Amino acid sequence: MSTLLTKRLRLVGVTLSLALCFPGPAAGAAAPAAQMQALHIDAPRERLPAPAFALPSLDGNRIRLQDYRGQLVLLHFWATFCKPCREELPALDRLSREFADKGFAVLAIAVDRDDPQAVEDFVREQAIRLTVPLDPGGEVRKKYEIDALPTSYLIGPDGRFVGRVVGERDWTSPEFRALIGELTRTPYD
Repeated sequence: MSTLLTKRLRLVGVTLSLALCFPGPAAGAAAPAAQMQALHIDAPRERLPAPAFALPSLDGNRIRLQDYRGQLVLLHFWATFCKPCREELPALDRLSREFADKGFAVLAIAVDRDDPQAVEDFVREQAIRLTVPLDPGGEVRKKYEIDALPTSYLIGPDGRFVGRVVGERDWTSPEFRALIGELTRTPYD
């Protein structure tokens, strides 16, 4: 079997797995289910591994998901042309700083296709200190089946999905902060 065909079959398998993994409103026991349900976070039926990726960041480093193993990761897909994305990124930055010493990281993947300068300008203007990987070709966006912006995934320290959030949220609300606090303290498997 050719390498290209093997890669495509693997991608199709991941796509099918993700579609079946997140059926809708939180119903699983993979994390604090009641908190997740109240926040409209989809919990996976089965905690599948998050697809691996390596992307360049604004500062020129290579960002790999596997480098965050052992931490709770909020993988956030956004774009500068998305007004809700622009409005919530500063809140994600505050949330990231609040829980950084507790094993929490936010990776804000910019999916702008043509203009990395627009991403850099926005991040600088807003004084965002998040790690911002760039996905202009949309490879990672496709792996994670991103159909709407913003979309975020919570990925556990074990590299497996904990939850998915589609749409804008108030990331610094007491409820989200309590959930992140709980998820950074409690093992779930």
